[in-house]
Order: sequence, then structure tokens, then C-alpha cells
Amino acid sequence: MPTSPPSFFSRIWLSWVTAFRIVFDAGFAAKVMALESPELGPAPQPAATAEPPPRPREDPQPAVALAQTEGAEEGARLLLRLLQRDGRFVDFVQQDITTFGDSDVAAAARVVHEGCRRALAGHAEIAPVRSEAEGSKLTLDAEQAARVKLIGEVTGKPPFAGVLRHRGWKLESLKLPTRVGGSDPAILADAEVEL
Repeated sequence: MPTSPPSFFSRIWLSWVTAFRIVFDAGFAAKVMALESPELGPAPQPAATAEPPPRPREDPQPAVALAQTEGAEEGARLLLRLLQRDGRFVDFVQQDITTFGDSDVAAAARVVHEGCRRALAGHAEIAPVRSEAEGSKLTLDAEQAARVKLIGEVTGKPPFAGVLRHRGWKLESLKLPTRVGGSDPAILADAEVEL
């Protein structure tokens, strides 16, 4: 377990990988939810980036939110299949990388990143939530403060003065792929047998 907090880009990669794993792995999603459980208390965090402990949820949600329609569910499966085809995403996430050296992980991450970025760009338009550069000083009124995640020592009432640590991402548009032919959308990568 690392003794120092991960870098900004490591946290971005981790959040992206974790988000997909939460959607498609109910057991993992339950473990993540347990981290926010009030009985366990807040997870320890470095002092420099300490955030207030998560508030207990009044109405707990299921461990994984499944798509409401079969069409949306199939589109999500096909998008995951594209991420596997173009970026070997599932291979990378399913691989136990704890025994690999940092240089090996970095080399694999470059290939996965480029392929997944290409696949995602073909189906989703993603834009930053805030237009300012990271590190910019901001003053937020009540309405603006309600649309961002406030971190650090959050006390008092708006306006809040702070520094933009992450611009955030929002989905402008999404074109989920559709199935062509009779392939099973649950198959993310075909098993390969060399003869």
C-alpha cells in the first residue's frame, strides 16, 4: 500500500477504472459502498487533502445501479466491448498488476490509455465542468458552490474563496453502439484458440 497520496493523473485513471468496475462488478461496488459506511467511520486521508467524512445516506441505494432498459444495458455492454477491443481495457483491469514493476505498468497504461481514449472519443463527447485552469483562484456564490464538490475545510456560508483543484468532467453527448449481427453482447472479448 503506498505511503503517499497518488498523483493527480493516477487519481483520474483510478476513478475511471473504478467507475467501470463498480458498474459491472456488484461485489466490488458493495466493497466501495462499505468504505462510506457510517459504522466503519471515515477512511483515513492525508492531512493536506483531508475532506469531511461522508454523510450517512438517508436512503441507501442498491450496490450497483443497473440500466433501466435492455437497450441501454446492451449499449453499455457494447461500449465496454469497444474499450476492450481498442484498448484492452478489460484485460488490463482484470490483470493483477501488483507484481509488475512501475515501468511495466506505465508501458501497459500507455497502450490502454490510447486505445480507450480513441474508443471513448468515437462515442462520447466529454467536456470540463469548469472552464478555468486548474490552480485558478475562485470565489463561488451559493448557486455555484452547490454545483461543485467542496473539499478541505468547508465552514461558514457562501461566498467561498478557494483554488480549483480539478475541473471536473461532464458528458455532453453519448452515442451508445448498437449490436450488428447475432453476436452475444455479454461477450466482451472472444476467447481465442490457436490451431
